Amino acid sequence: MATEKSYYMTQEGKEKLEEELRYLKTDRRQEVVERIKIARDFGDLSENSEYDAAKDEQAFVESRISQVETMIRNAVIIENDNEDPNVVALGKSVTFQEIPDGEEETYTIVGSAEADPFEGKISNDSPMAKSLLGKEIGSEVTVATPGGDMQVKILQVE
Repeated sequence: MATEKSYYMTQEGKEKLEEELRYLKTDRRQEVVERIKIARDFGDLSENSEYDAAKDEQAFVESRISQVETMIRNAVIIENDNEDPNVVALGKSVTFQEIPDGEEETYTIVGSAEADPFEGKISNDSPMAKSLLGKEIGSEVTVATPGGDMQVKILQVE
């Protein structure tokens, strides 16, 4: 039997997933069922694009419900209570500067389930996070990126 993947996330990330699951199972599911009922009333299902679209949406919603349930079931909550405050770790925010004269950037390293670069949350599986994890404040780190290697200096860890 294959072991299921663990999904590292903050408590806040897990709560967001639980909220999404409640919405999908109650409101969203019901909306799709209504769309299917309305589309059925249009007549011949073999030529009914509204019905096909509603059924596709239903499949998507059910797939997302299954995915979210799996993520919640296999959630591993990130706790940094006993971590060195000067070391980059999962669940911490890190501020770094590209060497020699780049701007400061701050990201929080989270599990892939709650990564959102637009909100400053990067996945622990990303090249940037993999390069930074375990490093201390003041360290200079080489990050492999698709555009070539980048040198950064860690300025702050929270």
